[in-house]
Amino acid sequence: MGALFMLILIAAVLSSAIAVVWTRHESRVLFVELTRLQNARDDINIEYGKLELEQATWAEPRRVDEEARKLGMLNPKPQDIQLVRR
Repeated sequence: MGALFMLILIAAVLSSAIAVVWTRHESRVLFVELTRLQNARDDINIEYGKLELEQATWAEPRRVDEEARKLGMLNPKPQDIQLVRR
């Protein structure tokens, strides 16, 4: 009876040790994945900031006016403007 109890305890200790090792391994794998995803997020945030800056540059009224003039666009005459009401 004592030997059986001892075998059960040894099996419980071994399975507990294996579970701890497995959990630590999974934790490390998940941490590496988290770090990779955070780096990807940071890269995307940098790209987004650059795109916002580029959009602000292209949307500047002076820039829009210059591009319109290059295309031969002019301000409409007051008699050519029609108001549309909903």
